[in-house]
Amino acid sequence: MAASLGRIVRAPCRVFLVLQGVNQIQKSHEVLRVPCVAPFLRHFFYSSKLSSSGEVGDRGVESLEALSRYKDKPWEYLESEEYIERYGSKPVWSDYRRNHKGGIPPQKTRKTCIRGDKICGNPCPICRDPNIIIHYQNVNLLQQFVSPYTGIVYDSTRTGVCIKQQKQLNKAIETARDHGFISSQLPLVDYSTEDYSNVHGAVGHTPTPPTCTSGEPWYSWYGNLEPNEKELARVKKIYKAYLK
Repeated sequence: MAASLGRIVRAPCRVFLVLQGVNQIQKSHEVLRVPCVAPFLRHFFYSSKLSSSGEVGDRGVESLEALSRYKDKPWEYLESEEYIERYGSKPVWSDYRRNHKGGIPPQKTRKTCIRGDKICGNPCPICRDPNIIIHYQNVNLLQQFVSPYTGIVYDSTRTGVCIKQQKQLNKAIETARDHGFISSQLPLVDYSTEDYSNVHGAVGHTPTPPTCTSGEPWYSWYGNLEPNEKELARVKKIYKAYLK
């Protein structure tokens, strides 16, 4: 009993010592903390590698200017030197590998990479780069997620994109196709002329009307038909009340 009480007393002391050491390290490196910004912006302001506050300020201003520029025109980022240096001519998802437990990869990607102020350790190709913004006018980005042969959108299990970003991709690609920014591939249907032709056994040409006089039938063979007397008498008997 005494040993268990001693362990309970030592646990808060150890936690206090660890927190005190972390605060001393932050003060020594002059870390700039901005807890109210979103997680994907925090890495612009929160960096322990910077040594002076002036350098931190300049870096934050440059990052904000770049982000605001790409936010209004996200397609300019794919033409910038920063993007070419990072990705080259490959798609943004080509070098992405998701961390998973065991040798068999999961059948579905995660629902989202960012939950409130927390971001996962290995975010998807779109969530890991804050300059990549999904927009229906960002054609070069959307084409990386569409097969050039079939026009089908790649599944998230192939690109590694989280389900939340995959839904936004599908919506942006559909809007881009409606506006004509991305070509839509329609299946080739070969219409057979036999199905729509009027020249076959069941359909024939209507004969030209003959010069008929009054009392003559339209068709020559119709006047030679003579009804059966017994059948005619039976029908007249049935419909006698209706005949005048």
